[in-house]
Amino acid sequence: MEALLSQPDWEVIVVDNASQDDTPALASRFASRARIVCNADNKGFAGGVNQGVRLASTELLVLINPDAIASPGALDKLADALSTYRADAVGGMLLLEGGRPQIGNMVRSLPTLGSIMAELLLLNNIWYRNPWNRKYRCLDLDYTRPQPVDCPAGASLMFRRNAWESVGGFDESFYPAWFEDSDFCCRLLKAGWTIMYEPAAVFDHGANHSGKQLSFYKHQLFWYGNLLRYFRKHFSPSQCFVVRGGITAGLLLRALLSLFLPPPAGRREAISAYIRCAWKCGIRPANRQDYLVPVVASAPLGTNEGTKVA
Repeated sequence: MEALLSQPDWEVIVVDNASQDDTPALASRFASRARIVCNADNKGFAGGVNQGVRLASTELLVLINPDAIASPGALDKLADALSTYRADAVGGMLLLEGGRPQIGNMVRSLPTLGSIMAELLLLNNIWYRNPWNRKYRCLDLDYTRPQPVDCPAGASLMFRRNAWESVGGFDESFYPAWFEDSDFCCRLLKAGWTIMYEPAAVFDHGANHSGKQLSFYKHQLFWYGNLLRYFRKHFSPSQCFVVRGGITAGLLLRALLSLFLPPPAGRREAISAYIRCAWKCGIRPANRQDYLVPVVASAPLGTNEGTKVA
């Protein structure tokens, strides 16, 4: 928060998505210098972003995750990039601990059938730099120079209000998180807007995604469910059918491997979660969407401590 408030002439809005910890109390310390909004229920990442944008009074808006710390002048540098390159959205450089660029996440291409199948079927795990993943995660991008891109990370994304309005804002059906930023950028590009990457605007990014507070099962359920939602919006029914097959095969393969390799959760929990998600997101008819029913959250999902729109 201090990093944002130290950037002169920017309005700061914090949307807290029903935190159950001490976040509202911590945010209230800055109430004289920022607008603090505490939701009674979790609106999801996209819902929190849209709420912040509607409350803001400016034409230029910056979405900044709570675990992203803006370096001095970072917001102005994003605004300068919009003006210089006549762009409509722009993302900055994300640095991990030790000053390492967050390559593979801070800029991506839009998902394709090939890139998603490489992820679903574990090809990326055994051959990370395969052609589909290399293109999707922009592994060969020259991160030292500004350039047009498909999808900067939502952790530090500036956009024009008229561009946001033209596509109807973020799609809140991507609840609680995942693929809403890809969907937003995809719709911007389809509408003819331009998206840039600006390395001069630097943000330290902790990558502490609040999705970690979900149970392992719900984490899988929402990620795969929103992946399928993205493909239903932007791809043909036949391609969605292939993705459903990839989801099913990939999750069953993960369940099988959990018998022999250390799983990301308890062995029984992981196998159960993979099989249940394979059924709900892959095997069941395409019109069944019960995996998108919101859950009661003990902590904010998708927005962690809050969403800042400057």
